[in-house]
Amino acid sequence: MEDVIIQHITKTPGVCGGRACIVGHRIRVMDIVVWHEKRGYTPDEIVQMFPGISLADVHAALAYYFDHREEIEQDLREEAETSRGLQPKFPSKLWEKLGG
Repeated sequence: MEDVIIQHITKTPGVCGGRACIVGHRIRVMDIVVWHEKRGYTPDEIVQMFPGISLADVHAALAYYFDHREEIEQDLREEAETSRGLQPKFPSKLWEKLGG
């Protein structure tokens, strides 16, 4: 199984912040996890959204997540924290228009 994941998932310093992503793409494992686990997209739907990736890529990303859950959950927490920190500096124009 590890060989299969290595064929599809890579971690390269300076690419996607060094986070796990699909080989040859800037689609992070954590992106696949959000689309599948949090938004409910099927692997086939994810491939339709990004035709450059394969169904095997999506399944390898999910397998990587389940094998490295704490790493990916930490990546998600860090990204959410960064986003919260940037919101005051870059307020949403839509939110302003809606009176928020």
